[in-house]
Amino acid sequence: MSQPDTLPDVLAGPLLRRLEPQRLTLWIAASRAVEMTLRLYVPQGPTRTVDLGAEHCQIIAVGRHTYLHLIDVALSDALPQDVAIAYDLLIDGVGIAEWAPHLLYSDARLPNFVLHSRIHQLVHGSCRKPHHRADEGLLCVDRLLAAAPAPAERPALLMMSGDQIYADDVAGPMLRAIHGLIARLGLFDEYLEGAVVDDSVSLYGHRASYYHRADLLPALDSNETLRERFFGGVKKPIFTSSTADNHLVTFAEVIAMYLLVWSPTPWTLITPELPHLKADELERYALEQVQVDRFREGLPGVARVFAHLSTLMIFDDHDITDDWNLSAQWEQTAYGHPFSKRIIGNALLAYLLCQGWGNQPDVFGELIGQTQALTSHTQSNHLNATAQDELLQTLLKFQHWHYVLPTTPALVVLDTRTRRWRSEFTLKQPSGLLDWEALSELQQELLDHPSAIIVSPAPIFGVKLIETVQKVFSWCGFPLLVDAENWMAHRGAAQVILNIFRHSRTPGNYVILSGDVHYSFVYEVLIRHRNAGPRIWQITSSGIKNEFPPRLLEWFDRLNRWLYSPRSPLNWFTRRRPMQVVPHIPEHAEAGERLWNSAGMGQVFFNEQGQPEKIYQHNADGRPSTRMVAPK
Repeated sequence: MSQPDTLPDVLAGPLLRRLEPQRLTLWIAASRAVEMTLRLYVPQGPTRTVDLGAEHCQIIAVGRHTYLHLIDVALSDALPQDVAIAYDLLIDGVGIAEWAPHLLYSDARLPNFVLHSRIHQLVHGSCRKPHHRADEGLLCVDRLLAAAPAPAERPALLMMSGDQIYADDVAGPMLRAIHGLIARLGLFDEYLEGAVVDDSVSLYGHRASYYHRADLLPALDSNETLRERFFGGVKKPIFTSSTADNHLVTFAEVIAMYLLVWSPTPWTLITPELPHLKADELERYALEQVQVDRFREGLPGVARVFAHLSTLMIFDDHDITDDWNLSAQWEQTAYGHPFSKRIIGNALLAYLLCQGWGNQPDVFGELIGQTQALTSHTQSNHLNATAQDELLQTLLKFQHWHYVLPTTPALVVLDTRTRRWRSEFTLKQPSGLLDWEALSELQQELLDHPSAIIVSPAPIFGVKLIETVQKVFSWCGFPLLVDAENWMAHRGAAQVILNIFRHSRTPGNYVILSGDVHYSFVYEVLIRHRNAGPRIWQITSSGIKNEFPPRLLEWFDRLNRWLYSPRSPLNWFTRRRPMQVVPHIPEHAEAGERLWNSAGMGQVFFNEQGQPEKIYQHNADGRPSTRMVAPK
């Protein structure tokens, strides 16, 4: 085990989270509980210095040498807007330029941020799988920031709309790095109920820990569904194939994953050795190692983005586990067994600490206090099992993951995972993405706003053909095979969300930002026979580091145009028939293409009325940015 003095102070961060003129929220992971000083360098103003003591910084130990620092600074005097504000974080008098030079652009001595008076532009994306063969989409944002020194040229924020990590789809080399980092940092162990192994230490060393985690479940017929759901390598022949045989299990594994996907520093602390594998597994491991190495090379640029741009997040299924809460039957199976319940709870706890808190710190005070109590009292480096289960039970019932930013336009971020409208007829049928109560609250949030940006991880207006395929599989009782979760899959949720758009007091201009599907598209949506509006734009950017199988998407795109053309009678069988959907055309696409299949990031520019005036998809592979153009 390493000694504290051999580790760097900062393991990951700073990440700029929710930033407002009178409030700054930042996240840092460190190898010890550090005392920091924040300095703000305001143009034509005095330097502001804030000592980050207990009033401004909550510290949570997640290992012997790993401490998460949740920094929340309230300012009595508002910071100026639309100017670049440089900042520094001093640790023992040493600034960022010394302890994290990779966070700085060109000859800059400090990172900086801009507080925009309105959202004039933003960047957004989802689905960042480290071992996917696609290039790193967040480096598109790194290049944008490097080329846009003027404050007015910089995005107001980065919106990550789901699958920031893949807890359920992990490459062998990444899992090996996770275990190496757990050992190096002394991340806390835990006891496991309902598994073949007794605790996390036994899990990490078990012969089935790599590529065979299904074998670690009890060998009982009654658990067959559970085995398939979490570790069985769930096959999805219609859309894609997903492997779950390296599914993350412990809290320490998920925390280590966050550190490894957000910062280059943890990689310098480990030298993973090859695990004992069979010949076919060794071949797979070697292929995955190539992609993991490429992913690691881009991390300095990724960390630089997080240090310069306010980043907001919301979960989707892969942040926790595939098809999370897809149906009532799924929930009964998953939460009815202590082992699967622990797996879900551990991932959600890590999401709280690494993603959720920074979106709106005010609602998480009780949960943060309960987490501090859990991690501050360990025995032999093990978390107390009873206290851990109590915390996770509270967390699984928590229903305030959604949030609203008081920006212009208003930014409304939806939690489409934990407040679902369960099917009343067949437990296997997909649940609605929001229940009636959550949809009613959404309508209240939107009342009397002239314009709004809604972040929905799954597109509200998706590709009709793909939704039809999902519906057919749901009818046949196999919704898990095709990720059959979309807004139109549940009659009640579909009707209510469409009625919200038609309400006379809700915004006249909506922009819906989505991801999830691993391809990008833009639809403009109009309500038939209503010239007064509203106008709706469905803008989908996916994935950051993921793509749809190219040939399959090409056929879906082509068949969708043929079967659901404006004159097609099939449109009358969709729940969107009161809506006219007009697809925008990718500028560099081949004739007729509507769907753009390239890893990267979306960028949207807004006019004064909150309408999108320019929409781009930046391609991670270096191709020219693709503008999504309205048809003439």
